[in-house]
Amino acid sequence: MDALFSSFSAVAIAEIGDKTQLLSLFLAARFRARGAIVAGILVATLLNHAASAWLGVWLAQFIAPAIGPWLLGGSFIVVGLWLLIPDKDDSNDTPVLKYGAFAASCLLFFLAEIGDKTQIATVILAAAFEDAVWMVIWGTTLGMLAANVPVVYAGSWLLQKVSLDWARRIACAVFIMLGLMTIIAA
Repeated sequence: MDALFSSFSAVAIAEIGDKTQLLSLFLAARFRARGAIVAGILVATLLNHAASAWLGVWLAQFIAPAIGPWLLGGSFIVVGLWLLIPDKDDSNDTPVLKYGAFAASCLLFFLAEIGDKTQIATVILAAAFEDAVWMVIWGTTLGMLAANVPVVYAGSWLLQKVSLDWARRIACAVFIMLGLMTIIAA
């Protein structure tokens, strides 16, 4: 359960103000089919985070046990500091929008997650919890949904109420805490 809770909370907090959250807002403004947008986010996140988690497990086998916790802990800290850098909305009109809310959401979310902070976090979490990879996949996916579904349904009103600076700081603190706990546990 530690893997599920850690994965969920890390991604849900890290996602606040992320470019995929801005993409959720863009898609909600573009399409009325909110359920199709959410389904697209779910499918894209499951596929992307499953591949990322399995990559993390695969990479973990090459890390020497003596330096593994230090490397993982340091990675959490680096991602935490990276979270302090605001994302930009780079979702311009694209031809994929003509295929509807589900296809557009699925493809755009999958692509937006490539190399994103939450994808890197999923790799690191899976390496840290390699015996519970499915819990990491479900935790990061549910965390992504927890951060993006409200944006799909509540849109700009919600983003006006949440201080993105404070959200980034809290997310940074959570990742640094995970990093320090990983190092101390070693």
